[in-house]
Amino acid sequence: MEYRISTLAENTAGVPRAIGEWGFSALVETEEMNVLYDTGDGLGIVHNAELLEVDFAKIDKIVISHSHFDHTEGLPQALKKIKKEIEVIAAPDLWTGEKYSTRGRLKPERRYISIPYTRPYLEGLGAKFTLTREPVKLTNNIMTTGEIPIITDFEKIGEDYLWHKVGDKLELDDFPDDRALVINTDNGLVVILGCAHRCLINSLYQAQKVSGVKQIDTVIGGCHLVDAPEERIMKTIAALKELDVKHIGVSHCTGLRAASMMAHELGDRFFFNMACTRYPVKK
Repeated sequence: MEYRISTLAENTAGVPRAIGEWGFSALVETEEMNVLYDTGDGLGIVHNAELLEVDFAKIDKIVISHSHFDHTEGLPQALKKIKKEIEVIAAPDLWTGEKYSTRGRLKPERRYISIPYTRPYLEGLGAKFTLTREPVKLTNNIMTTGEIPIITDFEKIGEDYLWHKVGDKLELDDFPDDRALVINTDNGLVVILGCAHRCLINSLYQAQKVSGVKQIDTVIGGCHLVDAPEERIMKTIAALKELDVKHIGVSHCTGLRAASMMAHELGDRFFFNMACTRYPVKK
C-alpha cells in the first residue's frame, strides 16, 4: 500500500504559483483512507490543492491538531469543496477557552487566535465532530496521538506569549488539545505535526506509545522551535538522532534558526516541507 503526503498550507511556497501563508495543512492519501490534517488559515488550501490536482470529494476524515486559527480557518473552504458529511476529529478543547497571543506586539495588546467559526456553522457545512482526548484509530495504519503527555525535561510546554482564558482570567496555555497524526509503515512511523505545542520529542514518544512501534521513519510539520534557545534546539537534535529518525521535513513554526541547525546536524535526513511539497511514503 502506498501513502502520499501533500502539504496544502505552509508559510513558504514550494513551487511556482503556490500560496504561502502562516499556517499548516497536509493531506494524507492512502488506499484505505484519505485524511486531511489541519486546514491552514484559509488563504491557500484550495488554490494549492488545485495546483496538486487534489480531489476534495475523496477526503474521508479531517483531523485538527489544535484550535488556533492558522490550523482551523480553512475549514469552511475545505468543507465546501468536500460537499458531504465528514467526521472531524479534534480535542474537546476546540472551543473551550479563548486563545490569545502577545507575540510580536509593540504594545501589550493581545491578538485573538482561536478557531474563528462556531460549531453550528461548521456543522451546517457538513462537519460531524468527534471531540476526544483519547487516541483515535482511523485505520489499522493511521491514528491520532490523542493528548500528548509531558515526558522530557528540556522541552518547554507553551510559550510566555500564548494564552488561553480560564474563567475571567488569562493563563499561559499548556495546550492539552495538541495532537499529532501517525502513519504506520513498513519503514517505521510517519508522524505529522501541526505545531508541536506539546513539543517535538514528547510528540514522538507518544506516537511510539499509541502505535506500539519504536522506529520513526519520517517527521513532517511544525516543530515550534521558533523562539527556542540554542541549548534546547541542540538537545532536540540529539534526541532525534537517538530516536534514529530517518527523515525530517520541517514547516511553519519551526523557525529558520532551528531549521538551519537541524540541516547542519542532520544532513541529508533534513528537508524543508513547504506548501505543495509532496512526500512519498510506501508501506
